Order: sequence, then C-alpha cells, then structure tokens
Amino acid sequence: MRRFWLLFAQTVTVGLAVWFIVATLKPDWASGTLSSRVRPAASSVQMQEAAPGAPTPNSYRDAARQAMPSVVNIFTTTEARPQKNPFMDDPFFKKFFGDQFEDQQDDKQSSLGSGVIVSPQGYILTNNHVVEAADEIEVALADGRKATAKVVGTDPETDLAVIKIDLPNLPAITLAHVEQATVGDIVLAIGNPFGVGQTVTMGIISALGRNHLGINTFENFIQTDAAINPGNSGGALVDTNGNLLGINTAIYSRTGGNLGIGFAIPVSTAKNVMEAIISHGQVVRGWIGVEPQDITPELAESFGLTKKTGAIIAGVLKNGPADKAGMKPGDILISVEGKTVSDTTEMLNLIAQLTPGAKAKMTVLRKAQETTLEIVVGKRPPPKREERE
Repeated sequence: MRRFWLLFAQTVTVGLAVWFIVATLKPDWASGTLSSRVRPAASSVQMQEAAPGAPTPNSYRDAARQAMPSVVNIFTTTEARPQKNPFMDDPFFKKFFGDQFEDQQDDKQSSLGSGVIVSPQGYILTNNHVVEAADEIEVALADGRKATAKVVGTDPETDLAVIKIDLPNLPAITLAHVEQATVGDIVLAIGNPFGVGQTVTMGIISALGRNHLGINTFENFIQTDAAINPGNSGGALVDTNGNLLGINTAIYSRTGGNLGIGFAIPVSTAKNVMEAIISHGQVVRGWIGVEPQDITPELAESFGLTKKTGAIIAGVLKNGPADKAGMKPGDILISVEGKTVSDTTEMLNLIAQLTPGAKAKMTVLRKAQETTLEIVVGKRPPPKREERE
C-alpha cells in the first residue's frame, strides 16, 4: 500500500509539473482546454443583436431617404457680354487696331443652387435669385439623370421661381402642414452647398414668422439653425417625416458661411405662388398706391397715439386707388377689410391678398377720428429690375 501511495504521489507531481511547463511555454494550449470546458456555460447567455435594416434610435435616415430624391442640383449659365470699348468709335484707333476687339468672344459665368420637385409633371420650386437672368438651366437629379429646364415664371418679391423639366417617373416631394410646425421641431436642410454634392444637415425651427429683414418685399420666414450655405438656396427644409416645410432662401452671416441663422420660405407661401405662376404666368397682388411707414415711439408721441399699431401713410400716389378714395398723407391705416394692421409688413400682406378690381373697406385714423374708406383695389405693378454688376 505504501508503494502505491508513493507511486500515486509521484504521478501527480509529474503531471502538475508538465501542466506548469505547458501553461508557461504554450498558454494557448492550456486556455484551449479550459475554454472547451466553460463554453457550454457561456452559450446559455442570450445576446440581442440588431436585425439588418432595423430602425436606428435617434436617426433621421428615413426622413432623409424620403426627401433626398426630390431635391435637385441646379446649374445655370449666363452669357457675360463685355462692354464695348469706347475707343472703337474713334477712326484713328480703329485704323491701327482694326476689329480685333470686336471679335472677342463672350464669356460664360456659371452658378449653382438647389431646387425641389413638387409635381410628377416636372415642376420644380427654387429661388428666383438662383435662375434670374440665366441663359441656360441644367437640373441634375439624385438618381444621376440630367435635363434642361425652362422657366415657367418668377416672383422676385418673394424670391421664388418655378421651372420645369420633362422626364418620366419624377419623385415629387410631399408637402407638410406648415401651420402645425412649432419652435423646437427638428428639421433637415437638403441642398448642394458649395457644389460638393447633395448634403443633409440637421437643426431645429428657431423661430416662425420672421420679417423686417430686408430680404424680400413679402417676408414670413421660418428661421432655423440647420446649416445652410451658398448653394443650398432653393433646397428643401423638411420635417422628420421627410415632408416639405419650406424653401431654403437666405442666411445671416458676416463671413458668407453658416452662423446658425438660416431662413426658409414656408411651403404655404411657396404653394400659393407656384399655383399662381402655373395658372396665370405671374403672381397677381392687390395694390392701393401708398408709401407706408412704421410707427416709432417718437412718431407715436408726435401724433398723440396711445397705441403703436397701424401704419402711417407717408405718401399717396396721385390718381392712384388710395388717392381716388380720399386717403391722405398723415392718415394712419389701422384695418383692412376688418383685419387689424399691426405694422407696414402686415399692411402689405393684407392688401396684397385683395383681388384687383374689387372694393375693399379700409379704416384710417385721421386727427384722432376713425374714418372708413372704400377703395377700388388696383393691381400691384411688377418691381423694378435692379442692375446687377
């Protein structure tokens, strides 16, 4: 028995020594043996893996995927015609230089912007300043197709334009109910900034109804901090469902780059302008022929006003609709068709909505007395086109 225990002890000692040597020199052999023993226990742990294509929390890829095919890149080309050299009228100069200056070829200037397909028939909304004075307009779709576009009509006073392309199976965007939008809603801006290609940025609605910015005649902007840069003009501002909320138009910037203050024209305004352009070729607005002025605290004191609402009539066009109805400089317009006038912007919007040729009742404050005038509304003349350098 003693010999048996001695043999057993020696066997155990040798076995431990061998295991120690193997564990030191070949640890992977030892770990393989150990892992084979613990693997069955590990397999009982249930691991949850995301299924391919499952929704990702805090992702807006579905909204982007929905809207991106409807946003197009717009490339415009304008012929830059050089001014005639004044010396060409001098016979002496012409004798030596001939017609070589007259044979100069016109240069072409290119610019870029964005647009949104709003109809399967090929109608695209964009900004007026994107296509203004363009000789050629090319539209590039997200699916790689390209087409030449024609201008259906423009509205410089809202900086909107409608162009059209002829291609099949166009992905028209869905219009959102912008009246349901509120400050704090998440939005995506889609466009072609700096010509790098289609880009999506995210932000929130920072404010609604922004005006008095001096950008357009008629202003009612959605303000957002979603990054909008040069080239984004005419692109889409969409909600988290990928529906169109507005047309990106302008940014506030000291450097030309994004500072977190961008402006978009609400889709409700864009829709009305587009329908008018398609139906009539232009936007017809009401007009009465006055020069309004906002009421400042100083003016309110000089006029003895207790309220600062309304618009002061600083000038009246002779023989215009307002002049014929008896409106005078110094009158304060306080209501149009029963709707209160808060300032000049509100006054312009209310009058613009009136139908030319129709009669409208307007209330003015004259020498502290309210007077109601009946004015035959005229048609707002087109804005004078400014010369561009």
